[in-house]
Amino acid sequence: KAEMTDADGMRLGELEGIVGEEDGYEAESNAAILLQGLDIPDEVHERKMAELQGGQKVRVLLAQAIFGSPTALLLDEPTNHLDLDSIHWLEEFLNRYDGTLIVISHDRHFLNAVCTHTADIDYQTIIAYAGGYDEMLVAKTQIRSRLESQNEQREKKIAQLNDFIARFSAGTRSSQVQSRRKEVERLQTTELARSNIQRPYIKFAMNRPSGRTALEFEGLSKAFGSHQIFSKFTGVISRGEKIVLVGRNGAGKTTMLKALLSDAPNFAASPSDLDEGKLRWGHEVSIGYFPQDHTGLIQKGMTAVDWLHQFDPDASRQDIHGLLGQMLFSGEEGLKPTEALSGGETARLLFCRIMLQKPNVLILDEPTNHLDLEAINALNVALQKFEGTVLLVTHDQDLMEEVGTRVWHFDHGKIEDFKGAYEEYEASVA
Repeated sequence: KAEMTDADGMRLGELEGIVGEEDGYEAESNAAILLQGLDIPDEVHERKMAELQGGQKVRVLLAQAIFGSPTALLLDEPTNHLDLDSIHWLEEFLNRYDGTLIVISHDRHFLNAVCTHTADIDYQTIIAYAGGYDEMLVAKTQIRSRLESQNEQREKKIAQLNDFIARFSAGTRSSQVQSRRKEVERLQTTELARSNIQRPYIKFAMNRPSGRTALEFEGLSKAFGSHQIFSKFTGVISRGEKIVLVGRNGAGKTTMLKALLSDAPNFAASPSDLDEGKLRWGHEVSIGYFPQDHTGLIQKGMTAVDWLHQFDPDASRQDIHGLLGQMLFSGEEGLKPTEALSGGETARLLFCRIMLQKPNVLILDEPTNHLDLEAINALNVALQKFEGTVLLVTHDQDLMEEVGTRVWHFDHGKIEDFKGAYEEYEASVA
């Protein structure tokens, strides 16, 4: 306005007060802090959403949800596209957040870190427990065991009463028989609902072990244009080592796995995945690979059984169906067309292939992305028991801590090779 009245001035004062109370003057800097915490760099903040990559879009939408201190947050799988640093940042944010949070997640460590209560959907009902996921699991197991024990005791008592009734029903003790019949009616056990949670069974066996040295490499380098991903990386991987590759999204973890596979036995040579360096895979090495991107990996126009069978034509159909059953493709589900598979089913079918091939080196790039908690726990146990060599990219902290025996940390073109478990690495940099 060219001129302002006293009323305009008073209204402007009111509006400035509201903007101040709602933290409007700090809104832009608060938004920038949120985005930085979720690994959206400053240079991207002024870009349009259409210009961002898929994972970045999800993180901006997460920032949008938590911006402005809402009184309640509903988060559905918020950690899916986050690296470990971003997950830690989100955990800290949610622990400071004083509103109500309802979250769905398959990340056990995250649930234990942020949740004060856990609602378990199972046995055709929902039961809320105090505490995080692990505390819920203990309490749920105890309650189920107690119910099963009570049922067992009732069944024993009913059997004793029925035995008495059968022996004396024709005699002179009819009043005692009648009272025992009433007791049997009172004691009738209720049939316990069956769990609707399915648990896959993963076991990685080997046809034969590799030589003592699984892989030697020297001077590995890779760049995209002027952007150096890693340079002059040298090392030796011994049989049985389990290496976790950690670092921010885009730091080069997947690029490294592809570089190692660029000249691997029984893999198509891919010289463009490595700029320079030498690779020497060990004696009798056989590799099972789980890529982060499953696109086009499973041929369409086949059933799950037929697709799997081509990787071991000597395996019986019964063995193939048994393997699929372990990964929750029960009965007719093995005949499902491959083009109709969901993300989770595709991941489970890829694990079937690895179990069928029985390799002695596993290279797994974000294997938990489409798995539920039970499948992640099964994978965790299977990797701990596996006697071969593992290279693992994951943002699941429990998997890192419980499986890894060595850490490669990627940071701005440098790789730190730490000979020790992930928890030891964390302690060394704290």
